[in-house]
Amino acid sequence: MSKTIQMPALSPTMEEGTLAKWLVKEGDTVSSGDLLAEIETDKATMEFEAVDEGVVAKILVAEGSEGVKVGTVIAIIAEEGEDVSAAAAGGASAPKAEAPKVDPVPAKAAAAPAVTAASTPAPVKAASDDRVKASPLARRLAEAKGIDLAAVSGTGPNGRVVKADLEGAAPAPKAVAPAAAPATALAVAPAAAQDFGIPHEAIKLSGMRKTIARRLTESKQQVPHIYLTVDVQLDRLLKLRTELNAGLASRDVKLSVNDLLIKALGVALVQVPECNVQFAGDQMLQFKRADISVAVSIPGGLITPIVTGVDSKGVAAISTEMKDLASRAKDGKLKPEEYQGGTASLSNMGMFGIKQFEAVINPPQAMIMAIGAGEKRPFVVDDSLQIATVMSATGSFDHRAIDGADGARLMKAFRELVENPLGMLA
Repeated sequence: MSKTIQMPALSPTMEEGTLAKWLVKEGDTVSSGDLLAEIETDKATMEFEAVDEGVVAKILVAEGSEGVKVGTVIAIIAEEGEDVSAAAAGGASAPKAEAPKVDPVPAKAAAAPAVTAASTPAPVKAASDDRVKASPLARRLAEAKGIDLAAVSGTGPNGRVVKADLEGAAPAPKAVAPAAAPATALAVAPAAAQDFGIPHEAIKLSGMRKTIARRLTESKQQVPHIYLTVDVQLDRLLKLRTELNAGLASRDVKLSVNDLLIKALGVALVQVPECNVQFAGDQMLQFKRADISVAVSIPGGLITPIVTGVDSKGVAAISTEMKDLASRAKDGKLKPEEYQGGTASLSNMGMFGIKQFEAVINPPQAMIMAIGAGEKRPFVVDDSLQIATVMSATGSFDHRAIDGADGARLMKAFRELVENPLGMLA
């Protein structure tokens, strides 16, 4: 008996994806574990493996198809000994399968709750309309006029409702719109495009850009941000980095400043556990280790691969892991578990010469550290004014979960670790 291949849910929150490329063709024999296709989600491109063996009888969704819903039948596999032509013919009109259920996401990797809109709902179609015999034209007219077909007597063959039966029929009473939700729960509709005759190019939003827009809007609407900034002297860190790189040269490891800042944030979060948390409605999750999501710019958007257990890893291991994650992120080859989760984030724009900025929290996390450029500034060192390399670091905190005083303690711990870097290597 032939088997249907459905569009897989490659992450707990995936609802649709792009079938980027078929790696097999009709007539190919496949075994369990063979690669069937490349699927693009809003964050990465992943390879989809066969579960059963057989022959690819028919491909139902062409490669390059966008917006393919999870659970949609995309191909038919004929079992060994089965007539391939018969299997293909039977699957040509295969209906969309029910989307498979996905296990609930662990609390620390759960996506932020959707924003609820309080706009007036669309007219509700009568539940009985689909069971009433009516011509296609009559159905369209009834829907346009708001007429309940179940309340109309049909004069066509076998009681079929036709166009003439709708003349004089009264529209169904409109449902009363529910009371508006508080203003804080409203989703702000995007402004309509206005070009004013200015020459321009309309660029279609990618799935990634749509997700970024939605999640950041939700973050700013739902999460009360508080921002705390400290100036941090970098000279000792830069000196230590030079010494460590000299010692690691034989291992082909070259530490970046960002690698050391990731380590400093991880250690600081463990030292101030009140900031290594997540707001979860009627409770708060306090994490026992620091998993740092690091912002990486990729073509078309931004992704945050996660370095796990930063507080207990050596800086060489962090550097090696970060280079691998960043490389695969730019190639769209990260696995969902490599960018979903994390207990806090770090975003560094110093390489662009940005002195200071305030980053948007990445839900469901409760804090993100924004790193500015290190620059030579007049700075008081040992009670005297000197020239030092200084950077500004700004923490964005979810005020529902983290009080200002605790956020200040984290920023203090972070600054002390960067200014006395041997402490975070102990």
